[in-house]
Amino acid sequence: MNWNATYDYYNRTNVKQAYYLSMEFLQGRALTNAVGNLELTGQYAEALNQLGQNLENVATQEPDAALGNGGLGRLASCFLDSLATLNYPAWGYGLRYKYGLFKQIITKDGQEEVAENWLEMGNPWEIVRNDISYPVKFYGKVVEGTDGRKHWIGGENINAVAHDIPIPGYKTKTTNNLRLWSTTVPAKDFNLDAFNAGDHTRAYEAHLNAEKICHVLYPGDESPEGKLLRLKQQYTLCSASLQDIIAHFENRAGNSLNWDDFPSKVAVQMNDTHPTLCIPELMRILMDVKGLSWNEAWSITERTVAYTNHTVLPEALEKWSLDIMQKLLPRHVEIMETIDGELMNTIISKYGTADTSLLKKKIKEMRILDNVDLPASIAKLFVKPKEKKESPSKLKEKFLVKSLETIVEVEETESEAEKNIERETVEGVIESEEIVEAGNEDSEDELDPFVKSDPKLPRVVRMANLCVVGGHSVNGVAEIHSAIVKEDVFNGFYEMWPTKFQNKTNGVTPRRWIRFCNPESSSIISKWIGSDDWILNTDKLAELKKFADNEDLQSEWRAAKKANKMKVVSLIRDKTGYIVSPDAMFDVQVKRIHEYKRQLLNILGIVYRYKKMKEMSAKERVKSFVPRVCIFGGKAFATYIQAKRIVKFITDVAATVNHDPEIGDLLKVVFVPDYNVSIAETLIPASELSQHIR
Repeated sequence: MNWNATYDYYNRTNVKQAYYLSMEFLQGRALTNAVGNLELTGQYAEALNQLGQNLENVATQEPDAALGNGGLGRLASCFLDSLATLNYPAWGYGLRYKYGLFKQIITKDGQEEVAENWLEMGNPWEIVRNDISYPVKFYGKVVEGTDGRKHWIGGENINAVAHDIPIPGYKTKTTNNLRLWSTTVPAKDFNLDAFNAGDHTRAYEAHLNAEKICHVLYPGDESPEGKLLRLKQQYTLCSASLQDIIAHFENRAGNSLNWDDFPSKVAVQMNDTHPTLCIPELMRILMDVKGLSWNEAWSITERTVAYTNHTVLPEALEKWSLDIMQKLLPRHVEIMETIDGELMNTIISKYGTADTSLLKKKIKEMRILDNVDLPASIAKLFVKPKEKKESPSKLKEKFLVKSLETIVEVEETESEAEKNIERETVEGVIESEEIVEAGNEDSEDELDPFVKSDPKLPRVVRMANLCVVGGHSVNGVAEIHSAIVKEDVFNGFYEMWPTKFQNKTNGVTPRRWIRFCNPESSSIISKWIGSDDWILNTDKLAELKKFADNEDLQSEWRAAKKANKMKVVSLIRDKTGYIVSPDAMFDVQVKRIHEYKRQLLNILGIVYRYKKMKEMSAKERVKSFVPRVCIFGGKAFATYIQAKRIVKFITDVAATVNHDPEIGDLLKVVFVPDYNVSIAETLIPASELSQHIR
């Protein structure tokens, strides 16, 4: 492992480097991964034995880094491992959460949350880089300077400080970097006068406001303050990371700096929509700080940034209140308004103005700013000409002419009394209120309601749409997912830019998830394949197919599985107090708790199974059902009430089923608390059925 040498090599050769921005990195323990990637596990374990220690016991002293929660963060961590193993120049960027998401405790009332103080004993795997920090601004206002550039002034300023963690590759000297940002303020912002006056809270207020940005992963956003804090987190990640990336580019370019080379030296990958603000932030820096024109900055940004989409649920696509964003990031809203206008012009160029219904549909579907007034230049396309109505004077003139004609006619045929009656009738029609009102109606053209925002609905920024527009590549994470992205979620964009869309099927690193956490099965695989090449090339696992019917392999495999299941039996006993049989089938569903993840459907199926068992005799039950241990794990967000009810329901079912002597080992239900990577490394090798319910 050579961390410094890797970085020096990237600088010296000025290679193109990828930068992976993610709000989550679900790393797991670093020790076993590092010694495994260095192929030193055996030697390290032996050295510990000589010191009277045990590798497993030492490894368990390391808490999991509380930097993520679910698949989003685990994907990011697997990518970093893979990139280093393949010798790609790549760094990760994230935030250094002091308390993570939370530590989950299961009680009779369900899930409870406490702060996860994973940094209590320090983190030996990180180096604090006090020499690398960048200013990050919030609030303020935008003014135009004498130089013609926009200037974002005033507001609140904090510092983002770098913390570096090594990412070693497997069987390679390449060691990439995960750079995490913590937030603070300069010492000058400590209010010494307030402190000496006894107002200690106000003295430290600026520090508290800065530091809380990196306290918790996904703080509750039910309140306006919570929403502001989440947006501050996302912008801090984007601003600090981009300033760092640009500093790398400028340092490596030296005297031959050419901004048009930026996309050929830098690739920024946004993991989901949380880093979307990279797009307006890069535009802001290039225009307002570096002095580039809009067209130059847009060309660079579009060729640099790419987006990974993780959800096809429209309601799950991230949206931000435009009002909150205008308050916190006024310059970025200006930039997004311009991008939105340029997008609408592009839509008009593609679809034309003949079919306004189609044009309206496309603009409504694809706009970045939703429920926001259309610019005047575009609004005029959706004007309905009103039917022309004549003024009261014109109407009266026409009726007078008509009345005279009528009077003449009457004079020729009727008596004087009849003339008077007819004259009164005609003049009465001329002066009627209906005619006056008709003539007074607004004769201006009528605007389509589509042009104006609906005051009853919120004005929002659609972050996913901004990602698609501002990046050169959009990928889903599975073939079917990417197909839905193209055919449904972003179909309008796909019609306009089909070459932007591609698929990148998610995977996991076989080092951590087979080689290191399942050494028993790994040894069997290497023995029967004849090498351990599969650790770097998983296609070679297909060579096991030819031994599928081999009884010796089957016997060895069952023994390895049984050994792994015994570890889970111990884990369940230690974490929950329940005793389960290793001979039962282990049926596992471990992921964050969410309605769309279908844990509720799974537990309802278990309730049905239990009900059917209770309706049978003991002999019928044994004959009809395979013994099964149903294992759940995952966290429900602290403010997600329905998800927490699902956790409570699962634990209540477990309490009923597990204490039923009639059922015994035929059915057990277990909720493993505080699910994390280390627990997954124990559960997954023992799993026999993995539930993926859709």
